[in-house]
Amino acid sequence: MAPRSDALTLALPGKYRLGMPSYEADIKPLFRERDQGAMRSHFDLWSYDDVKANADAILGQLESGSMPCDGAWPADQVELFRSWMADGTPA
Repeated sequence: MAPRSDALTLALPGKYRLGMPSYEADIKPLFRERDQGAMRSHFDLWSYDDVKANADAILGQLESGSMPCDGAWPADQVELFRSWMADGTPA
């Protein structure tokens, strides 16, 4: 039996992907233009490097429900961010 290909993982969008979450496919799309603008003076939510560098603080705010400022993320989105961190914050 041939090894399983990860091609299917790459072809499926967002929450339908299999395997570990990535910033570009799974995390960045969670941040709306409004969120990015609100945080721009601190760091750029659309920048992998900025989000990776501030991941602990972002997770803390997501878990407390204080980010984004207009209402908490659903639990599954917070868990996706947490999983992305646990998987080593892949780009």
